[in-house]
Amino acid sequence: MKRRVLISGINGQDGSYLTDFLLDKDYEIYGLLRRSSHTATDRLRHCLDRIRLIPGDVTDQSSLMRAVKLADPHEVYNFAAMSYVAHSFEAPISTMEITGGGTVKLLEAVRHHAPHARFYQASSSEMFGSAEMSPQTEETPFRPISPYGCAKVYAHTMAVTYREAYQMFICCGIAYNHESPRRGEEFVTRKITKAVARIKAGQQDELRLGSLYTKRDWSHARDIVKGAWLTLQQNRPDDYVFASGISHSVLELVELAFNYAGLDYQKYVKTDPTLLRPTDVHHLLGLSAKATQLLGWKPTVSFSQLVQEMVENDCALVEHSNSVSLR
Repeated sequence: MKRRVLISGINGQDGSYLTDFLLDKDYEIYGLLRRSSHTATDRLRHCLDRIRLIPGDVTDQSSLMRAVKLADPHEVYNFAAMSYVAHSFEAPISTMEITGGGTVKLLEAVRHHAPHARFYQASSSEMFGSAEMSPQTEETPFRPISPYGCAKVYAHTMAVTYREAYQMFICCGIAYNHESPRRGEEFVTRKITKAVARIKAGQQDELRLGSLYTKRDWSHARDIVKGAWLTLQQNRPDDYVFASGISHSVLELVELAFNYAGLDYQKYVKTDPTLLRPTDVHHLLGLSAKATQLLGWKPTVSFSQLVQEMVENDCALVEHSNSVSLR
């Protein structure tokens, strides 16, 4: 019998890569999709005929109850979130309702209608915020400094509480920044690689960025979702950090991206103070020793390979768009 899975946020970067991964393992896949997002299935276009999308919203308890009963899942992956950190400062209440409250509503739906399902909560390195120690591990205290980070801490803590109070199989993956060609264009990595492609094609003159010296631990989304799956295949539930163990600055990313396109970034990149966040995490670095030892997990795509893949993809998209417009 095929294993059934329910994925919230299936049409996002992580949800779509997990879908690809689980289709290769012959899972029966159900995905929760907000009614207002029914047209936002571009990342799933290649596999829509192999999955079932269920209309629902993590802020609506009744729709979650229906979705869980319909899917009757063996595994549940919660990737639904308002995940753009900068936007969370503009909409802190909806960030908490979706990212925090939505997680609890999904946990409740699973507790009542699929209590034996294994549950994965997508936690975030932003929970560590202005951490006093580096690198961070599963034992590092949380010190979030953004509404998004606070909402993720609430969701993470509630997931752990449900695990302990109701004896549910719940794992939390504390993922550090992870990117791909499927990353949303509002995120700095994709903003950079898309700008490089447009500048190379003569469609854009400059790229404005906030801080160039913020440092993050970047991995590929494909590696992160494999880690998520591995957590639910273990004998006991636990929490794991997923990170490359190497941090890079935004400036390093810029240099690499422009170099791959044969461009000198200094001619095009300008800093813009209006793009700075009210508070920002300046440096995050994760240690995945636990995931490596217990799950056999390790990243397979290097930072330079990730940036190259994203630049090549955006250059191809711009080139395709140009060819279509000239027909």
